Amino acid sequence: MLTTSNSSDSPDSPRENGANGGHGANGAHGGSERKLSGNATFGARGNRFGAAATQAGRGAPTLEPSSDDAILVSGVSLRYRMPTERISSLKEQVIRTITRRTVGYNEFWALRNINLRIKFGDSVALVGRNGAGKSSLLKVIARVIAPTSGRVVVRGNVAPIIELGAGFHPELTGRENIFLNGAMLGFSEPAMKRKFDSIVDFSELEAFIDSPIRTYSSGMTARLAFAIAAEADPDLLIVDEVLSVGDEAFQKKCETRMVRFRERGCTILYVTHALDMAYKLCERAVWIEEGRAIYSGPTPKVVNLFRESMEFESSLSATQKRQVVKVER
Repeated sequence: MLTTSNSSDSPDSPRENGANGGHGANGAHGGSERKLSGNATFGARGNRFGAAATQAGRGAPTLEPSSDDAILVSGVSLRYRMPTERISSLKEQVIRTITRRTVGYNEFWALRNINLRIKFGDSVALVGRNGAGKSSLLKVIARVIAPTSGRVVVRGNVAPIIELGAGFHPELTGRENIFLNGAMLGFSEPAMKRKFDSIVDFSELEAFIDSPIRTYSSGMTARLAFAIAAEADPDLLIVDEVLSVGDEAFQKKCETRMVRFRERGCTILYVTHALDMAYKLCERAVWIEEGRAIYSGPTPKVVNLFRESMEFESSLSATQKRQVVKVER
């Protein structure tokens, strides 16, 4: 299955473009790492190479799809509009509309001109700080959010686990949500009936399967979500940080299943703050910083650079951090 998403708006006045991804030395796939930040080694904020690290991506060309692309993200930007005032009721909204008192908005660019190419069978980790844009990028790829600008091409059947409880109705039981999720993934009711016992066995939730999802703990919800995705036998598995809420035994179980997916050629896109897990599951990694892809390469290289950046930032005083941010801006 081929899915494309296009949008034409672009960041109004971005200081710099996102980094270029590609095959081989140009992105998330290939034998040598890609220094998306030119001569810089670390990310854009709170480190000794900060200002230089965001310059090399300026004017980065967009990418064109090839036949062996599982995912192509070309010049993708994502803007959120955040209201500056809180409207507490419909009545207030109507009065404001009649009196032409408009609500002000601030713009926040969660992604800026991201270029990323992932081939069939690749396993790629997205690493970065909280709020860097990793989950937003996954949601764009999973077609949960349309990009403000740019193009996304996804080939194959996708099983996304992108947010705790996403795709579940809290008032429906676990049993009903299995069939609901199966329908959203494109499976018929007879097909889900055949998969049902395997899903329940993997999730270890037989005693709770007829209870409403709202009564589930976060770990139980994550178990059910992963069990459904695992039985979907996807061409592309998209996993956000939701597995971190499960207990150690279930995380091990999920890790084993993801290794099997990788061995049979499933494309995996994985977001995690458990960097040791990225080592085990992913051959390559992309470092996302402030909505930009600044470094792509072998997972050990990218993870080590990211850790060094975090250690350097933690060594700075609050005053030094403010000075670094001020210089970059």
